Amino acid sequence: MVQSLWDKQKAAALPSGVEELVYRSNLIGSDRSVCNWGGGNTSMKTIEKDFRGRDIEVMYVKGSGSDLATMKAQNFTGLKMDDIRPLLERDEMPDEEMVAYLAHCMIDSKHPRASIETLLHAFLPFKHVDHTHPDAIISVCCADNGRQIAEEIYGDRFVWVPYVRPGFTLSKMIAEGVKNNPNAELVLMEKHGLVVWGETAEESYEKTIAIINEAESYIQARLVEEEAFGGQKYDSLSEEDRKRILAQVMPVIRGEVSDEKKMLLTYDDTDDVLQFVNSNNANVLSQVGAACPDHLVHTKMTPLYIDWNPQTEEVTSLIEKVKAGVNSFKEEYKAYFERNKNEGDNISEAAPRVILIPGVGMVNTGKNIAMAKVSGALYHRAIAVMKGATTLGSFVSLNENESFNVEYWPLELYKLSLAPAEAEFSRQVAFVTGGAGGIGSETCRQFVAEGAHVVIADLNIEGAEKVAAEINEQYGDGRAFAVKMDVTSEEAVQEAFAQTALTYGGVDIIVNNAGLATSSPFDETSLKEWNLNMNVLGTGYFLVAREAFKQMKTQGVGGNMVFIGSKNSVYAGKNAAAYSSVKAMETHLARCIAAEGGQYGIRVNSVLPDAVLQGSAIWGSSWREERAAAYGIDPDQLEEHYRKRTTLLVNIYPKDIAQSILFFASSKSDRTTGCMLTVDGGVPAAFTR
Repeated sequence: MVQSLWDKQKAAALPSGVEELVYRSNLIGSDRSVCNWGGGNTSMKTIEKDFRGRDIEVMYVKGSGSDLATMKAQNFTGLKMDDIRPLLERDEMPDEEMVAYLAHCMIDSKHPRASIETLLHAFLPFKHVDHTHPDAIISVCCADNGRQIAEEIYGDRFVWVPYVRPGFTLSKMIAEGVKNNPNAELVLMEKHGLVVWGETAEESYEKTIAIINEAESYIQARLVEEEAFGGQKYDSLSEEDRKRILAQVMPVIRGEVSDEKKMLLTYDDTDDVLQFVNSNNANVLSQVGAACPDHLVHTKMTPLYIDWNPQTEEVTSLIEKVKAGVNSFKEEYKAYFERNKNEGDNISEAAPRVILIPGVGMVNTGKNIAMAKVSGALYHRAIAVMKGATTLGSFVSLNENESFNVEYWPLELYKLSLAPAEAEFSRQVAFVTGGAGGIGSETCRQFVAEGAHVVIADLNIEGAEKVAAEINEQYGDGRAFAVKMDVTSEEAVQEAFAQTALTYGGVDIIVNNAGLATSSPFDETSLKEWNLNMNVLGTGYFLVAREAFKQMKTQGVGGNMVFIGSKNSVYAGKNAAAYSSVKAMETHLARCIAAEGGQYGIRVNSVLPDAVLQGSAIWGSSWREERAAAYGIDPDQLEEHYRKRTTLLVNIYPKDIAQSILFFASSKSDRTTGCMLTVDGGVPAAFTR
């Protein structure tokens, strides 16, 4: 049952007007079983002074492209009701004309474009109107016997409106239906949703909750869990096995869905998802169509269902079925587009947004993690609706052409156009070792600022988590995650890349940056010191690059590796034989990988910094004292010593190295591999030759 979240004390403290509408809207949107992400709309009518001081009636309605759960006052559009009411006398009005007309009704040109369903609110003679997409209500509206069920639940208190795409015609049908039924308390929109109203914000909200719960009670009284979706066909694999399989399969999926533009992936194995994918009827039900028109842009008309038996078939079989399934889905989608396209339509990415795997769960795709999660969240709603609808009767949806005309509806696509333009590293995943340190953390921040998602790998997990938290606070949840990783441990490195696959679907860029440094005269260099340098800077770089190479090959969409070498990669540093030797090895390893990786579109380049003291854990260790001793100076003179030995008389900072890393990982260097770039202010002894 849906719970009322209305807090009378909090509501009473709000200023009357738009802030009260914001409060009500946020409550409605906070429960996704009441309203889809990005869907639904709310309104209020009030009296305000115009610029001449006259009292005018104004309706505030949700602006296009916002989400009820998070929207604020600036996300609502104010319109003059005296300008809108004459439209009720019209018989028809095309979408383009309606949008243009409403723009002239706005009280402030800075307000967002009004919701597609603005006239639905304007034509109803009530102060407060709420339109939502509750699971229980849509279960009734998507049942083949839905109108009959509605009569059993609501008697004569409802208006039933057959499916019509939102706009002028639907708005007028609803207004006339309510006018013709004096007992009407709600409108049920076939295959779409619910409309209720009230004289106060609280009345409208509480009526929404009450109406939903009447339908929910009716469904729950008839639901038999063991029989849901035709009963259980498969058993879920253990959580450990699900993750093991997904870590192998998600990079395959990512490669298959990324042939046009790269996609990021999420997975979901919650109980409701597993109940559905493991059921007898999932393969048929999932192909009926969307549970709500609002889903279509983010989930497409249908998901991809993988017909795989988790109890008898191997992972290799699943991988082959995934490849075949995605390719088949894309071909069928292109045919669907050709059958239904209108003049001016441009096909969107043809790959599936939702992939269902028995025994394992659901994989979702999107241009970023946020959008992949939206697709998943909406399909949770679809599962709930199918469960309710099949409890009541048979699940029905829009037909193919109706679905297409919503998916490619200019007014719906307009919402997508409000998203920020994609940046250089949008749709890409960067894996940075030593990500908590000076160079690593700055690199992560610059990657995210340019659109990437980042994996911050570091032995210092507290530091890595701090950097990830700061990035997510600034750029949004899911843009970064921290993983504890010892680069010298093969198992730890493999686990980190498995976690990357589970979190984002794969990897596009690695920055081999984890480091340490020691200094000793050659004859005093112990085997322990030698092995320490070789293990961290040699074996560690090898392990990280090898696992990344495997994942990049599996994806089949290329990749980038940037190794952080050193001036000492090409210069024999005094009292640093172990460090200098392994730094030289790093850059040669990079060239070896570049030679092998070219055929797979994998580029590998090296950046050679010198003396990046700022924010460095290395320079905060004994290395500072050791290097100062090697030059016969005090440790606090070291930074100035390094500056003076450069031809440019500059110090090198983490941001300088990060910019070079981003250059090598970017499209600006897409014809460059096996290269070394020195960023040291110009140390003649280290000029490459």
